[in-house]
Amino acid sequence: MARLPSPMLLSFPFFVLVLFTVLAQGSSAGVVQDNAVVVSLHELKFGDDDRLSSMSASQIPRKQNGATILELKHNPPLSKPKKNHAKYIQNLLILDEARATSIQDHIKNYKFQEKNVEFSSEAVQLPLSSGVKLQTLNYVTTIKIGSTDTTVIVDTGSDLTWVQCTPCMACYTQQDPIFNSSSSPTYNSVPCNSTTCTASLQAATGISGSCSSDRNSCFYALGYGDGSYTRGILAQETIALGDVQIPNFIFGCGRSNRGLFGGTSGLMGLGRTQLSLVSQTTDQFGGVFSYCLPTRLYNSSGSLVLGNDTSAFKNVTPVSYTRMIVDPTMAPFYFLNLTGASVGGVPINASGFSNGKILIDSGTVITRLPPSIYKALKAEFVAQFSSYPAVTGFSILDTCFNLSSYDEVRVPTLKLELEGEVTVSIDVSGILYFVKKDGSQVCLAMASLSYEDQVGIIGNYQQKNQRVVYDTVGSRLGFAKEPCSYS
Repeated sequence: MARLPSPMLLSFPFFVLVLFTVLAQGSSAGVVQDNAVVVSLHELKFGDDDRLSSMSASQIPRKQNGATILELKHNPPLSKPKKNHAKYIQNLLILDEARATSIQDHIKNYKFQEKNVEFSSEAVQLPLSSGVKLQTLNYVTTIKIGSTDTTVIVDTGSDLTWVQCTPCMACYTQQDPIFNSSSSPTYNSVPCNSTTCTASLQAATGISGSCSSDRNSCFYALGYGDGSYTRGILAQETIALGDVQIPNFIFGCGRSNRGLFGGTSGLMGLGRTQLSLVSQTTDQFGGVFSYCLPTRLYNSSGSLVLGNDTSAFKNVTPVSYTRMIVDPTMAPFYFLNLTGASVGGVPINASGFSNGKILIDSGTVITRLPPSIYKALKAEFVAQFSSYPAVTGFSILDTCFNLSSYDEVRVPTLKLELEGEVTVSIDVSGILYFVKKDGSQVCLAMASLSYEDQVGIIGNYQQKNQRVVYDTVGSRLGFAKEPCSYS
């Protein structure tokens, strides 16, 4: 039986970080009619590239209901997006498919080695693409490491938090100053003979640390499926989440880094092992965090809340909890049970629900479903959306329509059913994906896995305007409808 959090958890301090989305400009605005949402096509379209320079001024941190709130927004991209929008979308979908594929490989390798070892001996291969540069639906926040403001990608599919550090042998261009460890009196390297360097690091990254020549420092190496990587020293430093100080926080001080991380300084790991930010801050936040991902491209924000004080939420429906499937051989992922789905109020019947284990991930964009479930869901969606002309598929999205001649569209509701009779209603902005800005190619924003025995993924595109609560102590995941905004 899952252990519910103690009432004492409600007294833990908590902290809110504001998130900025970096892809589709959608809106939950619309009129619900008979299990469908009638919404303006304009409200679902992408924002224009020239809005990159129209970001609002930063807001200072503030207190609200006892919480510390920081604004989070993306930096301007390092290069202006290409005018060929379809090509642009194709590239980011290719990257998303690479991440989804590497997650499947990661799970497969763990299953294969489960009888012999607790953790895989190979590096975790989770390709990441920065929303700052590539406009994928990844999200970023700003924290302070030592005395340096640091913008990092937020990822529930990774454990180790890392940033670029000086002296840097090979660093990519970032927006913030690179962290200088030599100028920080609270910085210390992790000894190579410690369990943190061996067991904890192997659990977090898939490979244990190695020793420096003087044996005083622990070296880490973390690779991603797209060829990106970070290598450096495992270290301890005081980090600040708003006005909450976390001393001796273990992180990767990256001395050699390459990849599609855009202008960010690195990555925040919100996975389940001992080195994740969630595990390292259990004393402060009770092992609970939640986020609300906004729909709009620019001048829009959501929030990441560390702690279990629900007064920080703005949910319009109660938080409903489903069981978190804990599998120590598949760190750092968060799993739950998908028991059903419906389109426009019509239940979906598929054999795949009999083994509905699915993971939820903030770094994967498009939801992947087992073939039997996707096929049935697609057929029902097409039947209810048949008044709109179909067009050819695009990349991993095989169900597309030409909506260019319509001022508004009637989109069937889409709901996912989870163990414990928990219903997640997908926001209308997470149902359709604009391949072409003029609406001549708009696709169902879901894709099929290659094989029935692969594990499904709930991507962040389908998590928008939801308060998603991760209670790692109580082993449960919560969902509630919430208009995501920073105010």
